[in-house]
Amino acid sequence: MKRILSIDGGGIRGIIPGMVIAALEDRLKELSGDPSTHISDYFDFFSGTSTGGILTAILLYPSDEDPRKPKYSAREALNIYLDHGEQIFSTHNWRRFLNKFGLLSELYDADIIENILLDYFGDTKLSQLVKPCIITAYNIELRKNHLFRQQKAITHGESRDFYLRDVCRATSAAPTFFSVAEIFSLANTRYVLIDGGLFAHNPSIAALLEVLKTFNTFNINDIHILSLGTGITKNAYNYEDFKKKKAISIGPALVDIMTASSSESNDYFLRQLFRSVNRLGNYIRIEPNNLSSINPAMDAASKSNIQKIVALADKVISENENVLTTLAQDLIEDQKEVEKRKKSVWNFLYR
Repeated sequence: MKRILSIDGGGIRGIIPGMVIAALEDRLKELSGDPSTHISDYFDFFSGTSTGGILTAILLYPSDEDPRKPKYSAREALNIYLDHGEQIFSTHNWRRFLNKFGLLSELYDADIIENILLDYFGDTKLSQLVKPCIITAYNIELRKNHLFRQQKAITHGESRDFYLRDVCRATSAAPTFFSVAEIFSLANTRYVLIDGGLFAHNPSIAALLEVLKTFNTFNINDIHILSLGTGITKNAYNYEDFKKKKAISIGPALVDIMTASSSESNDYFLRQLFRSVNRLGNYIRIEPNNLSSINPAMDAASKSNIQKIVALADKVISENENVLTTLAQDLIEDQKEVEKRKKSVWNFLYR
């Protein structure tokens, strides 16, 4: 059996899956009786897009003392939003003015998020993450999806390895919000990338295919997915407003439409896929179904809105309390079975 943890994009709404992961990790610590346990101990593969890609990178970031173990707990990973969210999505009034009239292509200064990512990741490489994962982006020059693969970074060396800070910069380069990311592999190959949410806002399908391809002894019946969303905005856009506005001014609305439709489609496809093999329970999707209590814009990172997002996330956790507790119990039982099989093999080989 393979367990996948997949985290959607959504800007500052990354607080929501971040808090769900922290709540699940707390249950795992309580039920296992091990206060040092970490979410990465219980999942075999991770996937993330945009804000979910950044969360994935932090959760799998190696410890200084033991590079096989993660440095940050789930609650510490959440701090990138709580401590830096307002800073990342801050801008000068002149930038807003120029952006409104199409005189500036992106609203936010990329230097701010790049400095924060540098503080978190330094010169740590994709290959050094503690578990296999994919983080999504899109190559605008080659016009193709780009998946940062931890395993390929290990097996293919510098040609497929990247600084983790560059991976996170690329996956979160949302059009109209941040400038396009021009990054280089460790072999100095150039890539021009934007936010992976344009094709995989919910990266669960990409993760499923990657696991089936990489671990070809498994089939879909053997795979369980926990997919965490940031909520889908259901903004209705008026025809006349769209018709009259300049293209640059409707950019954020187009990003919203593309990412929401991508997430909805992937969720639908996965449900149908698992239903077709009578394994619908293998796919768990947790996300808020109503964002009316918050400002849902991905860049709405004021202190008051962050507090509202935290309250919404707490509500999501409360509504899914039984799901999270049952999942934690299943994960612990899975791990016990894995340890039992390892012990049996060890005894057979060395008895």
